This record gives sequence, structure tokens and C-alpha cells, in this order.
Amino acid sequence: MQKSLFIALEGLDGSGKTTAAERMIPLLESEFGVQVTFTREPNRNYCGGDYIRDVLEKKIVVFHPRVLPLSFAANRLDHCTRLINPLLAEARNIVISDRYYLSSLVYQSSADFPFESVMMLNEKAIRPDVIFFLNIRSEVGYVRMGTRDQAEELFESRLEEHRAKYLKAIDFLRTKTGDNIVMIDANGTVEQTVEQMMAVIGKLVDQLTG
Repeated sequence: MQKSLFIALEGLDGSGKTTAAERMIPLLESEFGVQVTFTREPNRNYCGGDYIRDVLEKKIVVFHPRVLPLSFAANRLDHCTRLINPLLAEARNIVISDRYYLSSLVYQSSADFPFESVMMLNEKAIRPDVIFFLNIRSEVGYVRMGTRDQAEELFESRLEEHRAKYLKAIDFLRTKTGDNIVMIDANGTVEQTVEQMMAVIGKLVDQLTG
């Protein structure tokens, strides 16, 4: 594998993105001989990150709704410029991001700020080689979030509504930008989730080495 891969993990809260990534990283490194970097969005280390986290954690409750899509887009572009792009410019790297612009379509779009407007803000964000959508039933997400020892964040409710919007956003990206989005059944064990993603990544690696 002489090139690098950029993978985005998307899904409802409670879909198991972080846990699946943690299980998958050593498998990727041992099977393909690559260096894996795991990152997440929004990220406090990049533009506007502290502000975004304070909004999500409800420390800031008064804000104009247009500020969030702008803040996320700036955070993402800085994230790409200073971390993701330099890693992908080298050989034998895999970068995995927990959330990316698919989440922005779901959580930062509105009736007067549609998907197209959100993607215009994110036009300079690098496109992932594959976006995995960890698809779960909303009741599974609520059960899993119930095991977390932390306060509920801004968007950790109305999961069924968010799931429906994710599906619409996936159709939008596939149609408008041709993003490679793979649906993963994440209702089962983490091992089953990882197995599905590893199979897809294996095919991508074969294409890069072929």
C-alpha cells in the first residue's frame, strides 16, 4: 500500500464509532502494515473547537444558529490543513475521523440553510475515500448512551429524527458529490461491526496496491 486512506465514521450517538475504531486500529496496522491516526470532530485543537464544544456541552446556550455551520466548517478546514492532509500526503497512512461533513449536513442544516449551503461551506474539505455509516436502531442508541457516565449533549436526543435526516443526507451526497458511503449494520457486537468495515477497507487497499 503505497498511498494513504482517509476514512470517516458516521452515525447516531450510541452507534459505537469510537469503540469500533479502537478495535479496528490494531487490526489495520498488523494486517496492512500501516500507521493509523484516529481523530475526531469537532476538535478542540483546531479553529473554533472550544466554542463548538461549549455549545454542545450546553455551556453556551445563546447563539445564532448560523454560527454553528460556520464554526464546524472552519474547524474542519483547519483540521484538514494541519493534520489530515499532511498525513495523507505520505505513504502508508490511514486516517480515521470520528464524524465529518455528513454530520454537518444532519446537525447544521435547516429549512433556510439546506444541504447545498452546508456543503458550500465545506467545499475545501478533503473527500474521504470511504464514509462508513454505522446504522443502528434508535432504541439501541438510547440503551448504549444510557451506559455513559456523562451529561447528555445538545444533539443526543430525537435519535429517530436524526436517523431519518442521515439517510436523506446520504442520498444527497451519493447523488450530488458521488461520495463513497457504505452502510454498516452496527446493531450487533463491535466485532461484527469491525468485520464489515475491515472487508471494505481490504478491497480499497487491494485497489491501491493493484
